[in-house]
Amino acid sequence: MVVDKDLLMPSVDSVFKAIAHPTRRGIISLLAIAARSVKELTAEFEMSQPAISQHLKELRDAGLVSSHRVGLEQRYKLTPRPLKYVLEWSDKYRTLIDPAGHAWSFVPLTGEQRKKRVGKGERHGR
Repeated sequence: MVVDKDLLMPSVDSVFKAIAHPTRRGIISLLAIAARSVKELTAEFEMSQPAISQHLKELRDAGLVSSHRVGLEQRYKLTPRPLKYVLEWSDKYRTLIDPAGHAWSFVPLTGEQRKKRVGKGERHGR
């Protein structure tokens, strides 16, 4: 039996729905660093374990996380492939932010970098 891999990928809408909530984006950020248990994730947020589990379910349904059992715990890890939908969609708007398409334009300036620019005459109204 041949299975179409695109059928196994979550829908674009499910990925965008999953990343729409700030807690789920926070979970994605944490899982991008290392796999974690529900208990470890719950310790990072001011919400209950059942609430974190519900967010993990949304992320799992969107294909953004997977889990495996280690002893008595489920360990969750990021499966970033569905994020390609977000990157492909946002890439269409890159020139609105930076006409030259520089990736650095998406990184906010630190206070020190901002001071250096202002010191070089890059002020509003010039």
